[in-house]
Amino acid sequence: MSGARASLRALRTGTLAACLAAAAVLPADAQPVSRRLAAQLNDLSDAFEQLAARVGPSVVQVVVTGYGEVDIDAENTGGLLTLQRTGGSGVIVSADGYIVTNAHVVEGARRIKVSLPPPPVAARDRRSILKPRGRTVGARIVGLDRETDLAVLKVDETGLVAMPFGDSDSLRQGQLVFAFGSPLGLENSMTMGVLSAIGRQREADDPMVYLQTDAPINPGSSGGPLVDAEGRLMGINTYILSSSGGNEGIGFAAPSNIVRSVFEQIRAGGRMRRGTIGVFPQTITPTMAEGLTLARDTGVVLGDVYPGGPGEAAGLEPGDIVLTLDGRPMENGRQLEVNLYGRRVGDHVTLQIQRGNDLKTVPVQILEREDDPERFAELVSPEENLIARLGILGVEVDAKVRELLPPLRRSGGVLVAARAADAPVLDQSLRAGDIITAVNGTLIAGLADLREALGGIGPGGACVLHVQRGEQLLFITLELD
Repeated sequence: MSGARASLRALRTGTLAACLAAAAVLPADAQPVSRRLAAQLNDLSDAFEQLAARVGPSVVQVVVTGYGEVDIDAENTGGLLTLQRTGGSGVIVSADGYIVTNAHVVEGARRIKVSLPPPPVAARDRRSILKPRGRTVGARIVGLDRETDLAVLKVDETGLVAMPFGDSDSLRQGQLVFAFGSPLGLENSMTMGVLSAIGRQREADDPMVYLQTDAPINPGSSGGPLVDAEGRLMGINTYILSSSGGNEGIGFAAPSNIVRSVFEQIRAGGRMRRGTIGVFPQTITPTMAEGLTLARDTGVVLGDVYPGGPGEAAGLEPGDIVLTLDGRPMENGRQLEVNLYGRRVGDHVTLQIQRGNDLKTVPVQILEREDDPERFAELVSPEENLIARLGILGVEVDAKVRELLPPLRRSGGVLVAARAADAPVLDQSLRAGDIITAVNGTLIAGLADLREALGGIGPGGACVLHVQRGEQLLFITLELD
């Protein structure tokens, strides 16, 4: 193990605290801190410096130009939208130009610029304390996933320094972590903290889990990496809890194993496909165990196995107790769902179940979730389905598509299948799964009608779409270029 890594590992076990405590109790007239103590502190400082040098070349600043609402406290704004410039952070995860950031950083963007870090050689050889500037290049959105708040960008560059992924499942509470990003526009800043908790959820029913850290994270840090002492990507800094709007020591990052899955799927197919094994897991309570005479009073029981789903095909039954998933003990229903989250469609998982007194090992295939709106992306191609003025890919609602949708309020229309990555984005209020039924009061039967209606609206003209979202109708107002 290198001296730098040894110093960081020692920090986790309290060396820094011991050093500082020892220095604090020295009397005012004491001799200078012992050489041994000074050497330990210097080694620790060198370790931090080496970590920053190793991580810095993979961290980028993301600058976004897009429409946003005028300050609601300003007078006479009339609810107008104005062109605004915002920023965030990102991390290079592939040498050929792929960058991961947060979806909320780039959502609604008309133009995206990425400030690349200066080459490592230039940073190493510099004489000035001022950091040399890196190049600023244009970036495009390859895909974004709102459920995990992650997005993948692409710049036309090669030979970049990619940050290696770490295994977020290996993280433990109290482990030392470092947050990198551009808080308040101060690019490539570094902060330190510990892993406060793992497996945090925004809401009880949220399948997405986060890492919690007290490493300072501020506005502008979103999308930056949370790394371990080895400089590996352990998470993407996503949001904070704060009463003041600034850091209060409660920050959250998307775990690297979920980030890796989202990145690889978006890079390969432009979107995230979510899977299911077609079961409804529930946490066993003592009362439930007594009433159902279950063999265990803790763990996970299957309340339902959906007809026609992969669980039924594999032989699972309601009442089965799930002991493990791929060898990992299952303690509650949410844990089983969380461990399925991010698994790829088409993969298999192995459940160990107890049915009565019998133990069974059941392999189950993961199939695509039917309620995932991103599934419509496979129905379209940019060449045939691009609606450039709306920045979407649309598909006509025919009999085949209608089978995938909730009950329709109107016949015909155009289904928003996906966001068009290379098209100008005027507004992000349109979502995959929306059905455009009318433009400025004129009913839309299909793609030809939609293109014709949009073609009749001049630059700056008002465009009001009547949209069915789920089973609800709503108006969406756009201003077209």
